Amino acid sequence: MSGTVAQVSVSPGGVPNRAIEQGIVTKNGIAGDGWRHPAFHGTSKRAILLMTSEGIDDLARRFPVYYGALGENITTRGLDRRLLRIGQRLRAGEAVIELTEVRLPCDTLSVYGTGIQSPVRCASAGRRRGFAGLGNERILRLGRRAGDRAARRLDCT
Repeated sequence: MSGTVAQVSVSPGGVPNRAIEQGIVTKNGIAGDGWRHPAFHGTSKRAILLMTSEGIDDLARRFPVYYGALGENITTRGLDRRLLRIGQRLRAGEAVIELTEVRLPCDTLSVYGTGIQSPVRCASAGRRRGFAGLGNERILRLGRRAGDRAARRLDCT
Protein backbone atom coordinates (compact mmCIF):
# COMPACT_ATOMS: atom_id res chain seq x y z
CA MET A 1 0.00 0.00 0.00
CA SER A 2 1.33 3.44 -0.81
CA GLY A 3 0.13 7.02 -0.70
CA THR A 4 1.46 10.52 -0.34
CA VAL A 5 1.98 13.09 2.38
CA ALA A 6 -0.69 15.74 1.85
CA GLN A 7 0.43 17.95 4.74
CA VAL A 8 2.95 18.10 7.59
CA SER A 9 1.71 20.10 10.61
CA VAL A 10 3.00 21.21 14.02
CA SER A 11 1.82 23.23 17.01
CA PRO A 12 3.59 24.51 20.11
CA GLY A 13 0.80 22.72 22.05
CA GLY A 14 -2.88 22.00 21.52
CA VAL A 15 -5.01 22.18 18.40
CA PRO A 16 -5.02 23.14 15.65
CA ASN A 17 -1.70 22.21 14.14
CA ARG A 18 -0.51 24.51 11.36
CA ALA A 19 0.93 23.40 8.04
CA ILE A 20 4.66 23.71 7.51
CA GLU A 21 6.55 23.45 4.24
CA GLN A 22 8.73 20.61 5.50
CA GLY A 23 9.65 19.11 8.85
CA ILE A 24 12.57 17.39 10.46
CA VAL A 25 11.71 14.04 12.07
CA THR A 26 13.46 13.73 15.43
CA LYS A 27 13.25 11.08 18.15
CA ASN A 28 10.50 13.19 19.74
CA GLY A 29 8.44 13.68 16.58
CA ILE A 30 8.40 16.55 14.10
CA ALA A 31 10.75 19.35 15.18
CA GLY A 32 8.76 22.30 16.51
CA ASP A 33 5.77 20.23 17.62
CA GLY A 34 4.73 20.30 21.28
CA TRP A 35 1.94 19.05 23.52
CA ARG A 36 -0.33 20.97 25.83
CA HIS A 37 -0.72 17.88 28.07
CA PRO A 38 2.56 15.91 27.92
CA ALA A 39 1.27 13.36 30.45
CA PHE A 40 -1.13 12.09 27.77
CA HIS A 41 0.64 12.94 24.51
CA GLY A 42 4.14 12.79 23.16
CA THR A 43 5.71 9.67 24.63
CA SER A 44 8.21 7.67 22.60
CA LYS A 45 5.27 5.58 21.30
CA ARG A 46 3.23 8.69 20.49
CA ALA A 47 5.75 10.88 18.72
CA ILE A 48 3.71 11.52 15.55
CA LEU A 49 -0.02 11.50 14.89
CA LEU A 50 -1.11 10.37 11.42
CA MET A 51 -4.52 10.80 9.80
CA THR A 52 -5.79 10.24 6.29
CA SER A 53 -7.12 13.18 4.27
CA GLU A 54 -10.04 11.01 3.21
CA GLY A 55 -11.08 10.51 6.84
CA ILE A 56 -10.79 14.20 7.62
CA ASP A 57 -12.83 15.00 4.51
CA ASP A 58 -15.56 12.61 5.75
CA LEU A 59 -15.56 14.23 9.17
CA ALA A 60 -15.63 17.72 7.60
CA ARG A 61 -19.12 16.97 6.26
CA ARG A 62 -20.38 17.23 9.84
CA PHE A 63 -17.81 19.36 11.68
CA PRO A 64 -15.70 22.43 10.78
CA VAL A 65 -12.39 20.54 10.58
CA TYR A 66 -9.52 20.74 8.11
CA TYR A 67 -6.05 19.25 7.72
CA GLY A 68 -4.17 19.86 10.96
CA ALA A 69 -7.28 20.77 12.96
CA LEU A 70 -7.35 17.49 14.91
CA GLY A 71 -3.71 17.71 15.93
CA GLU A 72 -2.29 15.36 13.33
CA ASN A 73 1.32 15.82 12.28
CA ILE A 74 1.10 13.93 9.01
CA THR A 75 -1.98 14.02 6.82
CA THR A 76 -1.85 11.31 4.16
CA ARG A 77 -3.61 10.90 0.83
CA GLY A 78 -4.28 7.55 -0.81
CA LEU A 79 -3.71 5.24 2.17
CA ASP A 80 -6.77 3.09 2.81
CA ARG A 81 -7.49 3.76 6.50
CA ARG A 82 -9.42 0.49 6.73
CA LEU A 83 -6.21 -1.42 6.01
CA LEU A 84 -3.93 0.38 8.50
CA ARG A 85 -2.82 -1.90 11.35
CA ILE A 86 -0.76 -1.57 14.49
CA GLY A 87 2.79 -2.66 13.70
CA GLN A 88 2.74 -1.46 10.09
CA ARG A 89 5.62 0.74 9.07
CA LEU A 90 5.52 3.78 6.87
CA ARG A 91 8.50 5.25 5.06
CA ALA A 92 8.53 8.86 3.91
CA GLY A 93 11.89 9.81 2.48
CA GLU A 94 14.49 8.90 5.08
CA ALA A 95 12.01 8.63 7.96
CA VAL A 96 10.44 5.33 9.00
CA ILE A 97 7.60 5.30 11.53
CA GLU A 98 5.61 2.43 13.00
CA LEU A 99 1.90 2.54 13.86
CA THR A 100 1.72 1.79 17.59
CA GLU A 101 -1.86 2.44 18.69
CA VAL A 102 -5.21 3.84 17.69
CA ARG A 103 -5.67 7.33 19.06
CA LEU A 104 -8.79 7.88 21.09
CA PRO A 105 -10.15 11.43 20.99
CA CYS A 106 -9.98 13.78 23.94
CA ASP A 107 -12.20 16.70 24.97
CA THR A 108 -9.84 19.14 23.27
CA LEU A 109 -11.59 18.28 19.99
CA SER A 110 -14.91 19.62 21.37
CA VAL A 111 -13.94 23.06 20.04
CA TYR A 112 -15.10 21.72 16.65
CA GLY A 113 -18.56 20.77 17.88
CA THR A 114 -20.47 18.78 20.44
CA GLY A 115 -20.24 15.08 19.81
CA ILE A 116 -17.18 15.07 17.57
CA GLN A 117 -15.61 12.35 19.74
CA SER A 118 -18.52 9.98 19.15
CA PRO A 119 -17.84 9.07 15.50
CA VAL A 120 -14.16 8.76 16.31
CA ARG A 121 -14.77 6.43 19.28
CA CYS A 122 -17.35 4.32 17.46
CA ALA A 123 -15.08 3.76 14.51
CA SER A 124 -12.16 2.82 16.76
CA ALA A 125 -13.90 0.56 19.25
CA GLY A 126 -13.41 -3.10 18.55
CA ARG A 127 -12.10 -2.55 15.07
CA ARG A 128 -8.45 -2.67 14.18
CA ARG A 129 -8.47 0.83 12.72
CA GLY A 130 -9.11 4.34 13.84
CA PHE A 131 -11.50 6.84 12.35
CA ALA A 132 -9.67 8.74 9.66
CA GLY A 133 -6.71 6.41 10.06
CA LEU A 134 -5.73 7.92 13.39
CA GLY A 135 -2.65 6.31 14.78
CA ASN A 136 0.18 7.18 17.08
CA GLU A 137 3.59 6.34 15.75
CA ARG A 138 7.03 5.78 17.09
CA ILE A 139 10.08 6.78 15.13
CA LEU A 140 12.18 3.91 13.84
CA ARG A 141 14.52 5.90 11.66
CA LEU A 142 15.07 9.62 11.79
CA GLY A 143 14.64 11.58 8.62
CA ARG A 144 15.45 15.02 7.39
CA ARG A 145 12.92 17.16 5.62
CA ALA A 146 9.79 15.05 6.08
CA GLY A 147 7.24 16.42 3.69
CA ASP A 148 9.62 17.85 1.11
CA ARG A 149 9.00 16.80 -2.47
CA ALA A 150 11.36 13.84 -2.28
CA ALA A 151 9.66 12.60 0.90
CA ARG A 152 6.01 13.00 -0.12
CA ARG A 153 5.62 9.34 -1.14
CA LEU A 154 4.56 6.98 1.66
CA ASP A 155 5.18 3.25 1.45
CA CYS A 156 3.49 0.99 3.98
CA THR A 157 4.75 -2.47 4.94
